[in-house]
Amino acid sequence: MDRVIYTAMTGAKSTLGQQGAVAHNLANADSTGFRLEMHKLRAVEVQTKAYHSRAFVVDASVATDFTPGPLKFSGRPYDVAIQGKGWLSVQMPDGSEAYTRDGSLMLSAEGVLQTRGGLPILGDGGPITLPPDSEIVIGDDGTISAIQNQLTNDIGRLKLVNPPEAELERGEDGYFRLQGGAAAPVDEAVKVAGGYLESSNVNVADQMVTMISLARQFEMQMRMISNAEQNDRAGMQVLSAR
Repeated sequence: MDRVIYTAMTGAKSTLGQQGAVAHNLANADSTGFRLEMHKLRAVEVQTKAYHSRAFVVDASVATDFTPGPLKFSGRPYDVAIQGKGWLSVQMPDGSEAYTRDGSLMLSAEGVLQTRGGLPILGDGGPITLPPDSEIVIGDDGTISAIQNQLTNDIGRLKLVNPPEAELERGEDGYFRLQGGAAAPVDEAVKVAGGYLESSNVNVADQMVTMISLARQFEMQMRMISNAEQNDRAGMQVLSAR
């Protein structure tokens, strides 16, 4: 009886958490460079000296689907999309390094290339500052060139990295970091497409089906709790009749 109650109870709680994750994925279906978040549940026995029949359902893993999303043409000179595997490097407020696939970039008032959230984009030598009144072209290797008075000058190069996906973890701010906070090395093989943006890799239809499945799963778990209560009540009636 304990196993049924505890498994169903904690399973229902974790299912609600999964529904929240699916809702988060759906909310970011149009977010540039967003990566699908996945949750998996499993039952584990409670390690105590008593109540060996009790088991909890826990969120065994929070994984990320790193499948690249489709590219769409934007035509903006500061937009850039990673082709295949790889990441753009950004500088966090504390000076540490994080990674994103969101290449919807802009210039600050000081001419610093940054994300829409105001975080500087890192180049090989730190944040990249662009000259005013220049036409900007981003090459497929991340090289940023400024065209002014028909003269072309290389301003810098995006720091493009491709660390092992198993070593990346997603922060609450949506940016990815290497476990331990180390900085990833530059990967010359990573290529970008200037004037393009990468769409989210969330499949809306698939997530809607998952949401319906989770709703039915939650309903089943609540029914199991109700059945356990009815069985307990019936058992008490049998014992009291004796």
